[in-house]
Amino acid sequence: MKRNSTLPLKFTEVCLRDGSHVMAHQFSEKQVYAAAKALDEAGMHYIEVSHGDGLGGSTLQYGRSLIDEMKLIEIAAGVCKQAKIAVLLLPGIGTVHDLRQARELGASLVRVATHVTEADVSQQHIRIARELGMEVMGFLMMAHSAPVEKLVEQARLMESYGAQGVYVTDSAGAMLPHEVKEKISALRNSLDIEVGFHAHNNLSVAVANTLVAIEEGATRIDGSVRCLGAGAGNTQTEVLLAVLDRMGMETGIDLYRMMDLAEDVIGPMLPGSQEIRKGSLAMGYAGVYSSFLLHAERAGKRFGLDSRDILIELGRRKAVGGQEDLIIEVAAELAKQVKQGV
Repeated sequence: MKRNSTLPLKFTEVCLRDGSHVMAHQFSEKQVYAAAKALDEAGMHYIEVSHGDGLGGSTLQYGRSLIDEMKLIEIAAGVCKQAKIAVLLLPGIGTVHDLRQARELGASLVRVATHVTEADVSQQHIRIARELGMEVMGFLMMAHSAPVEKLVEQARLMESYGAQGVYVTDSAGAMLPHEVKEKISALRNSLDIEVGFHAHNNLSVAVANTLVAIEEGATRIDGSVRCLGAGAGNTQTEVLLAVLDRMGMETGIDLYRMMDLAEDVIGPMLPGSQEIRKGSLAMGYAGVYSSFLLHAERAGKRFGLDSRDILIELGRRKAVGGQEDLIIEVAAELAKQVKQGV
């Protein structure tokens, strides 16, 4: 594979953030310590630690964390000797106060995340993160839902605010390889900063999509060990590293150690198999935010509905991240229609 960039690849492991959704945000101190230590020893570049919905996400709406995320950030930062600690921040959920506290506890990278059409709300957080001396990346979520021109426009806004890179974020796991190629290429040709890619595996193409992104010039790459991430998980880190090694691409990350920690450290944490099941497949098919899965399944049980019907309707309404409260509303409406025989 011929890469369209001379910059080195930089990997961010998201199992301790995106994986929080799978764990119902119940990560223990012991689990975070063990995972961060093993990842650091394997040579991982960045390890993202926070609530699944980013800093400040521990709420009734998004799900309460077992342990305060600041404590988990502190634990991860304390055990890592070479890996850098990253956090995610969604303006409107996380605050500048949260960001300052995370920085004080050892976080050195923040990804400021917005819906793909709402980059303008990231200006304050990007600016302050730069003032704090952090690496700052823009994170355009639900990137499949916007045309290329809009994606470029929004990425340029983040660049103008001071972001040092912008991610194409396939939050729904709905993108296909040709769409990844088009969008990554457009950003590479339009920005003077790095381009990243964050995939979900709901349609079983996360590794393929990530390879396309790398080929087109993305240098910031996300993965989740053992697919520990929302929906069917993200690009499986150890699998991607094995493929890149077969292709002769150096990453500086120890493949055997990653395979071992996937089996021995992350595996025992999983509440269930991270395979593509009907719920995650429906999300990729309908283009629905991957963290909605558990919420939709719970609503389905509560209202006696097939969770797939809820997810498909959310996709039709173009629901975005942060609208978890809409799931109950949709489920109640569908249940009423069923009762009325509509």
